[in-house]
Amino acid sequence: MSPMPRLPNAHRLMLQVAPVLFVFLWSTGFIGAKFGLPYAEPLTFLLLRYSALVVLMTLLAWVFRAPWPSDARQWVHLAVAGLLIHALYLGGVFVAIKQSLPAGVVSLLVGLQPLLTATIVGALLGERVLLRQWAGLMLGLGGLITVLSVRLDAGFGWAGLFPALVALLAITFGTLYQKRFCPHFDWRSGAAIQFGAAWLLTLPVVWLTEDFQVRWTGEFIFALSWLVGVLSVGAIGLLNHLIRSGTSVHVASLFYLVPPSTAIIAWLMFGESLTLIQLVGLAISVTGVALVRR
Repeated sequence: MSPMPRLPNAHRLMLQVAPVLFVFLWSTGFIGAKFGLPYAEPLTFLLLRYSALVVLMTLLAWVFRAPWPSDARQWVHLAVAGLLIHALYLGGVFVAIKQSLPAGVVSLLVGLQPLLTATIVGALLGERVLLRQWAGLMLGLGGLITVLSVRLDAGFGWAGLFPALVALLAITFGTLYQKRFCPHFDWRSGAAIQFGAAWLLTLPVVWLTEDFQVRWTGEFIFALSWLVGVLSVGAIGLLNHLIRSGTSVHVASLFYLVPPSTAIIAWLMFGESLTLIQLVGLAISVTGVALVRR
């Protein structure tokens, strides 16, 4: 029997590095929100972000002559995925935080995504979830709760609960929808379509509910630049790669590592406390995700 062909070194390295880099970059989104939200209304902040990204990704697609979808249905599928992953997920998270729901509670609710994904992925995509993976998902959730237990506050604003639940459903069904209907597309032209759809949905909502108020401070400009250049281009690009190359449960399990990673980044950048119980929770989450992805 001839030996199985080996993956090229660069591709094999990408498969190993992409999940770790994605978790780190995605975790910085909460840091960007912490910097920017004091100076702008949440959906206005996102509208500016989408505007910059539509221009940036369209220019990149034009400069590098990236292919655009030739089928109208593919445009629609990309737009729907963009509405779920960007407009509704990010809008829900930002509004929830602005409505005084603590970031720890938001992270915990959105952190239910891997379990929700595993529950419905069989019916939607026909993917099988193994018993070992169920055990890993439960272990990861336990680690997530452990990490966030020191940050949960009973006196939070209940008005932020609904947008947080919208964010949970949006990121769950958005990744599954993209996996099912548009797993392969050029990341430049596809991102321009997705962010354009998010812009079209967010604009009338901002018009009806906010006043387009922005204070252009250095912190806000830094936050906007970071969320555009690093999070939306880097992390979203990696998310698209992971959706193409792995199962839905594999991808969803990585979201268990976002709150622990955010806690470590906040400790390094803002001097926030990082307790032993949080480190234990991080180890539990990593073990759970390793079981899912083994």
